[in-house]
Amino acid sequence: MSARKTRRRTSKGSARKTTGRGSSGLLRLLVLVPLVLAALSVVLVGALRWLDPPSSAFMLEHRLAGLWTEGRAPRLAYRWVDLDDIDPELALAVIAAEDQRFPEHHGFDLVELRQVLAELGEGGPSRGASTLTQQTAKNLFLWPGRDYLRKGIEAWFTVLIETLWPKRRILEVYLNIAQFGPEVYGAEAASRRYFDRSAANLGRSRAARLAAVLPDPRGYRLDRPSERRERRVGWILAQMRQLGGIAYLERLR
Repeated sequence: MSARKTRRRTSKGSARKTTGRGSSGLLRLLVLVPLVLAALSVVLVGALRWLDPPSSAFMLEHRLAGLWTEGRAPRLAYRWVDLDDIDPELALAVIAAEDQRFPEHHGFDLVELRQVLAELGEGGPSRGASTLTQQTAKNLFLWPGRDYLRKGIEAWFTVLIETLWPKRRILEVYLNIAQFGPEVYGAEAASRRYFDRSAANLGRSRAARLAAVLPDPRGYRLDRPSERRERRVGWILAQMRQLGGIAYLERLR
């Protein structure tokens, strides 16, 4: 009788130890996996300060979506060029259109965010407050959507990019991976597709027309003129003048 009780106590003790070891191992895994992923993301973003990305997460998603729905991956127009080979008028137009405090902020435009929240509180229309850095993080590393998980990861990559890249590199990557048309990515591919010239020779008017499509490249189609798009082009040109022209780009670090 005593031997059986001893065996039962030993068995229960062993089970508790096994359960404890299992819980401890799971806890270590839950801590270790995020740390490893965070470390890998730091290495990746650090490397991309000097290495030009051959593609982006948005381009990959675009290809996979085409493969899933149509049975074939679309041929995307994309060609990388250095920032020095992009007309500074386009760099200015994009900043004027998308993120006028780009040289000053550290990835998040709190002034713009407060303004958007105030407009929402007054019943105004919903609009974004994403900076060029946030858009670069989203386009390069993440997937389309507005869920909280993606927003959290986007914030992490935004901090990394602002910490590890100079402003000129952020702008260079953004101009090369931004979508300018249904199957057109990057300033060089867009310039050649819509204007039959390189991104280095756009001029102010064409630069403003390219920048005008960025909030919605499938709605503001460059190959489908609309009064709405032309009003936006006029607004961007006015903002470019207000910023002081391409001399404004000297503020980039």
